[in-house]
Amino acid sequence: MPVAAPTRIATGVGLRAPHYRQFIEARPAVGWLEVHTENYLDQAGWDWHVLRQLRRHYGVSLHGVGLGLGSARGFSAFHLERVAALVERVEPMLVSEHLAWGAVTDRNLNDLLPLTLNAASLDLLADRVDLVQQRLRRQILLENVSTYVRFRDDAMSEAEFMAALVRRTGCGLLLDVNNLYVNQRNHGEDAMAALAAIAPGSVGEIHLAGHLETAAAVIDHHGAAVAEPVWALYRAALARFGRVPTLVEWDTDIPPFDELLAEARKADRLAADVDAAAPSAEPFTWRTAAATRVRKSAQEPPELAARQQAFAAALFAPDAGTPLLAQLKGEGGDALDHAFALYRGNLVATWDKTLSAAYPVLSQLVGDEFFSALGRAYGMANPSRDADLNRFGASFAQFLGRFEHVADYPYLADMARLEWALHRACFAADASGLGAAALGALTPEQLEAARFDVHPACSLLALDWAVVALWQAHQSGSGVDFPASMAVPGFALVARPHWRAEVVSLGQAAHAALAVLAAGQHFGAALDAAFGLDDNFDVAVHLQQWLQLGVLTNMHPGR
Repeated sequence: MPVAAPTRIATGVGLRAPHYRQFIEARPAVGWLEVHTENYLDQAGWDWHVLRQLRRHYGVSLHGVGLGLGSARGFSAFHLERVAALVERVEPMLVSEHLAWGAVTDRNLNDLLPLTLNAASLDLLADRVDLVQQRLRRQILLENVSTYVRFRDDAMSEAEFMAALVRRTGCGLLLDVNNLYVNQRNHGEDAMAALAAIAPGSVGEIHLAGHLETAAAVIDHHGAAVAEPVWALYRAALARFGRVPTLVEWDTDIPPFDELLAEARKADRLAADVDAAAPSAEPFTWRTAAATRVRKSAQEPPELAARQQAFAAALFAPDAGTPLLAQLKGEGGDALDHAFALYRGNLVATWDKTLSAAYPVLSQLVGDEFFSALGRAYGMANPSRDADLNRFGASFAQFLGRFEHVADYPYLADMARLEWALHRACFAADASGLGAAALGALTPEQLEAARFDVHPACSLLALDWAVVALWQAHQSGSGVDFPASMAVPGFALVARPHWRAEVVSLGQAAHAALAVLAAGQHFGAALDAAFGLDDNFDVAVHLQQWLQLGVLTNMHPGR
């Protein structure tokens, strides 16, 4: 007897790397997928390939964390252009961002930081939302964020702020009911009153997530099952706003897929129950074009800009926080210090997580605790300047080369160079490598006169230390022994033949030949460079290796 296909549920889930294989091979019956916009801005590499495959089978939501719409200074038009290009390629069912700020003039804080809820912030947000909607040529959804501090001169509640923004811009809301609950616990705010302050028909999506209870605050960490009080708020939200696309977020301590799917099914059952009991809620009105209101660019609010600059300064220098703390709601003292310290902890944790992902072998070499300290020192000296965290850490090798506390381990800088090349290879533009047939049709003279493009993922490295062998020894199942001596110079090629970046040791002659090709010179010049260093350079063997690794892409015949 044939087995019935599983019923597709309406609730969506976040697409995360640990679940890629299940989605690719099994096509689980979830309603739709959400991805974080900033993870796909390069539109290249394995993650992008997976998203493009799954986009054929699922609706996709692009959920941004980097525009920083409330940043008085530091809003990036370049970042908006990258987002617009991604939206055009993906054609998502939803595009969303956060009601937050995240940058000042000279640095990006890569966090969702709390807005001052007053008229100046509302004017700025309305202008930015109009700008984004007009650039994307579509309506966006704005999400309420969890916060650990509020400001003394807030003139309205967060829900009143969101409702006013909807009226002024025609945007929709992404209502995160877990964040409502977190803010209720942290600030004594009434989550049910917040729901009542938002007009029916304003909410285009709902988020559900888990949180963490600590002595200092309730933290929206997206690392646990949805708590029962949040489910209760979800029922109330459905009763007021109707059944809208709902997503279960689970971004840290990611569980087995079946556990995530069970949360999504529970959301579906609750939505069906509310539908049956109260089917008359006013539906959200989707607009296919941007708001038609004429933009009137808001003047930069000087007080808001100064406060955000002070907030950023206090993140980097605790002694600078005293004037800022006086602007925060609360009785002062340790409670406010601890609440603000959560943001400082977020900043350092983001640096640690980002650098650990880019430099995994380095982290193993020095140990987690020391690597975290390195990350903090690097971030303090080299703050992020981009909302795209995949670009944070580019100068880590230079930093290590100058950092006195690792002077006894000079090979660490070379390891950082190697690992950064591997990291950036994952995000380099896609290109098809040439096959042997393309070269086999050439005469020797034509081959020598030809020029070749080198794959964008390729990097050539001249190294002072035996870090290639050391890196390989740290790879599971490599069978490579740790080098007997680190003081052995060498050469390496980083390539990405089949979506995954690889490291290949090179001889000096092969390195020289590839460097000539990468500089745009013809193949004959590359051979001259190789034979100038090694009379026995084997052209056929090396050419075969380069083709297998996809190093050579477009061929330009000589004239």
